[in-house]
Amino acid sequence: MRRLTAFRLVPVLLAASVTVAGCADWGGKTETMEEQTKRQDYKFGSILGTEGGFNLFGKNKRGSGDQDNANGLGVNSFLWRASLDTLSFMPIASADPFGGVILTDWYTSPETPNERFKVNLYILDKQLRADGVRVSVFKQQRNGADWRDSNVGAETAGTLEDAVLTRARQLRVAAQAAAR
Repeated sequence: MRRLTAFRLVPVLLAASVTVAGCADWGGKTETMEEQTKRQDYKFGSILGTEGGFNLFGKNKRGSGDQDNANGLGVNSFLWRASLDTLSFMPIASADPFGGVILTDWYTSPETPNERFKVNLYILDKQLRADGVRVSVFKQQRNGADWRDSNVGAETAGTLEDAVLTRARQLRVAAQAAAR
């Protein structure tokens, strides 16, 4: 009977010893919230809490409004926003701002109901450069009830890339003008 009581006390004694050991480092000193903030270097406003994390409030931790790194995207933010603007007429199937990939679903223009297009857009760099965007365009034509793959001219992807780059430059110029 005594043994059974002793086994019941083991978890209680273990919990008590851990609690006492945890308080051993306390030292009786209390800190204000301001002192804790200075000591621990809290990073308010960042979801990930690290440098380059996704910033909720639009500015990076250094307080600058540099749009290339302000929002924690893995790619150039002007190219990202320009890509979304350019492809806004198509249904977006997937958009990954950290990897720089935008995949659209099939889009059929009202003017040509027997053909549809799909776009895969890749942003390749954190810099706003002419070779920072790659577009792949897919086309299908209706043959009765079936859709069949069709060739797309190389100029179609190039035209979309140029449209994205032009819009990205416009966004950058607007951001620089607003910063002045």
